[in-house]
Amino acid sequence: DSLETLTLAVNKHHQQALETAQALHQQRQFYAQELGQLITESMHLLSMPHGLFTIDVKFDEHHLSNDGADRVEFKVTTNPGQPLQPIAKVASGGELSRIALAIQVITARKMETPALIFDEVDVGISGPTAAVVGKLLRQLGESTQVMCVTHLPQVAGCGHQHFFVSKETDGAMTETHMQPLDKRARLQELARLLGGSEVTRNTLANAKELLAA
Repeated sequence: DSLETLTLAVNKHHQQALETAQALHQQRQFYAQELGQLITESMHLLSMPHGLFTIDVKFDEHHLSNDGADRVEFKVTTNPGQPLQPIAKVASGGELSRIALAIQVITARKMETPALIFDEVDVGISGPTAAVVGKLLRQLGESTQVMCVTHLPQVAGCGHQHFFVSKETDGAMTETHMQPLDKRARLQELARLLGGSEVTRNTLANAKELLAA
């Protein structure tokens, strides 16, 4: 009788857990659709006009745990006619960085990530899109520490601080150096990024506009 009673109790609690997990699943499906739409809209702003981001939430009663019974997968397509696939199989390094940026900006208020590092977030973009990336990074920097490796002045000009990264080698070893730039040095570096090796009055004026924006 004792074993039978325990078995009945286990089955009862298991069924209750499944019902709770099912309710959680329905909520996740609702918010996954909303979040996917917001990220898709951000992708369009970030030079991925044909991008589509979805969050696939599948209920699996054999996957029941403290977190529910869902299997969640991010899927994306970045080109017309391309089917949705798991994000790791589709997006390039630069696209992944921009998608990650879109996700982080949208979820920043709910997250407590102490620091974020973005590399190649500006690959394949320029002009207005670069300015959007810079503004989004700065917006994200209001709630968490953000570090970004960039070669675009529109992105570099949006940072609260600017470091110049260089490499030196003696043939046997390579060293990487990070030098913080003061206001004058920052203007010079932004002007160099804008105009190449030659810094002119025009590029300096444009650099000042970037910092004032």
